[in-house]
Amino acid sequence: MIGSGYVGLVSGACFADFGHDVVCVDKDAAKIDALLAGKMPIYEPGLDHLVSSNVAAGRLRFTTDLTEGVRGADAVFIAVGTPSRRGDGHADLSYVYAAAQEIAGALDGFTVIVDKSTVPVGTGDEVERIIREANPDADFAVVSNPEFLREGAAIDDFKRPDRIVIGGDDPRALEVMRQVYRPLHINRSPIVEMSRRGAELTKYAANAFLAVKITFINEIADLCEKVGADVQDVARGIGLDNRIGAKFLHAGPGYGGSCFPKDTLALLKTSQDYDAPQRIVEAVVGVNDNRKRAMGRKVIAACGGDVRGKTVAVLGLTFKPNTDDMRDSPAIAVIQTLQDAGASVRAYDPEGMEQAKLVLDGVAYCANAYEAMEGADALAIVTEWDAFRALDLGRVKSLLSAPILVDLRNIYPRDVVEKAGFAYHAVGR
Repeated sequence: MIGSGYVGLVSGACFADFGHDVVCVDKDAAKIDALLAGKMPIYEPGLDHLVSSNVAAGRLRFTTDLTEGVRGADAVFIAVGTPSRRGDGHADLSYVYAAAQEIAGALDGFTVIVDKSTVPVGTGDEVERIIREANPDADFAVVSNPEFLREGAAIDDFKRPDRIVIGGDDPRALEVMRQVYRPLHINRSPIVEMSRRGAELTKYAANAFLAVKITFINEIADLCEKVGADVQDVARGIGLDNRIGAKFLHAGPGYGGSCFPKDTLALLKTSQDYDAPQRIVEAVVGVNDNRKRAMGRKVIAACGGDVRGKTVAVLGLTFKPNTDDMRDSPAIAVIQTLQDAGASVRAYDPEGMEQAKLVLDGVAYCANAYEAMEGADALAIVTEWDAFRALDLGRVKSLLSAPILVDLRNIYPRDVVEKAGFAYHAVGR
């Protein structure tokens, strides 16, 4: 497993848990040293135990030496980062291509090279060309095997997937991949085989479609506020239609994280390269970007339209609960909008504050939710951590200087909050 970040580490640990012999490789010596010491580089529920138990069983190893991992391997997964490239939004494939170049020199016998990283259409062709050029005598095949892991539920997603997508046409490679995933197929997780380019596009199409659903219900929420409807009623009403489905119909401050923002941009760049415009996705990206600051303005409006000199308590910083990931989190834009309007911000997040400190300046980070509320003029819930779902509203009211609660995740019933004496502001309700 080349790359011991989010995808590589979770995938490697899960494969080891199936009984496979796994070597996770990373160039970051500090990360490898930490893993060898049992320290996880990311927060993911259950990952520390999964890693430690498989290391103890001898099925999972960590190294900075790529050759050590590749030699004798049946399958080599490339699971390095593909961030958005500065300037044009294309996926930065430099890490993928560098890995391919290094893998070429270490191949030993027939090996399946697996693109696990999220990569644009045609990347597998380029990986194959790089390896073939660097080592003409190598016996290998390149397949695409995109990941569909949700941060915060990645282990369960890996072990109980909706589907396993494998793209390639080499019979030997496909058989190796079937054996790698055999434990899951026994549990009736369907293996969907297709062309390599089809598999590469499937990943982007899936994430773009989910981003469309999120953005659609967010715009419906805006309309609900204007006409006097409740978006939660509307979402349930349409979600019970099994052609639509209930998931990703929760109105809120917009999508963020490591996947949707960069993958929608990468899909748009690919569509431009192939002259096949994706107008819906293009609109989604624009609407979502604007929505995050609009949620900051929503908090300002709840405070009477002026927050200069006021303090706002913000609960939740990560883009979703059960992760420490701050990448493109709506909380960033919400807090910056408040700060630009002259507000001070006191914040708390169960796991994300160290990462938040790297991207947000001038925020008072607190030890717990109630400390963040002390003397604040309003409370805004931005990420729906379980720890925020049953706050002592009486205590909250006693700590705030004004009883204003802005619930950007709709986790509280309006009647309960208003009965407790608050001015309650939600999304689409």
